[in-house]
Amino acid sequence: ELGWPESIAYLDRPPSPLEFYREWVSPNKPCIIRNAVRHWPALKKWTSAYLREVIGPKVVSVAVTPNGYADAVFQDRFVMPEERQMPFMDFLDIVEKKVASPNVFYVQKQCSNLTEEFPELVCDVQPDIPWMSEALGKKPDAVNFWLGESAAVTSLHKDHYENLYCVVSGEKYFLLHPPSDRPFIPYELYQPATYQVSDDGSFEIVDEKTADKVPWIPLDPLNPNLELYPEYAQAKPLQCTVKAGEMLYLPSLWFHHVQQSHGCIAVNYWYDMEYDLKYSYYQLLDCLTKAAKTL
Repeated sequence: ELGWPESIAYLDRPPSPLEFYREWVSPNKPCIIRNAVRHWPALKKWTSAYLREVIGPKVVSVAVTPNGYADAVFQDRFVMPEERQMPFMDFLDIVEKKVASPNVFYVQKQCSNLTEEFPELVCDVQPDIPWMSEALGKKPDAVNFWLGESAAVTSLHKDHYENLYCVVSGEKYFLLHPPSDRPFIPYELYQPATYQVSDDGSFEIVDEKTADKVPWIPLDPLNPNLELYPEYAQAKPLQCTVKAGEMLYLPSLWFHHVQQSHGCIAVNYWYDMEYDLKYSYYQLLDCLTKAAKTL
């Protein structure tokens, strides 16, 4: 009824700034853009051998979990990963299964980790997406580098960013919900905690006792518990696969759950959203949803 598509549209070329703002950003609609990053040297250069040569022994931040779920609800906690500092080549050994590990490893630190931790790779991509920067009148707040195992899953959540997600190698699998699905998506408050490795190598969950509770979505959209969350049956998820050389425009406030092929490499650009009328509408919907649950 609100005009949301039943599938994700494809564009065969990057749009003009005006076209993109008018057709996609302003109506808050996702799309996949082919041929937007095929000119990047990264698509040919970022092999395992190249990454070992360029980054090699450099110590980087790696998220480590026992189950592949970082920043997710587990055992009635919002559990964040262990953030392990390790040589990049050791991380690649695990991803390439040259070294066995019972745990799941994922380079997924945000806060612009491409520019902060992997500046050696910036010349192989772009510091920003020029037509997006012109459309929004700003540069990205962060440019992030992602590389990990297929067992690494991003739980359902939303961001306050206009997100351009570019796959360099492999595939990313997105499940999306428009902001209008908010009444059907459960939120609860959870005690934040972090995975920590014990002396015997097992993980324990340690509460962040001084931190405020975190609102998060407990539901797994791939296997929803409709007895516990019956409202979710009314939601309308969209699913898409983003392949190497393609770019997903993920609009602000869209809920997304992400999986990937093993060893997938991606770069994404976070542009701060405008806190305009669309944001006010979402806040109203969020407040009405919470109020309805108290009746």
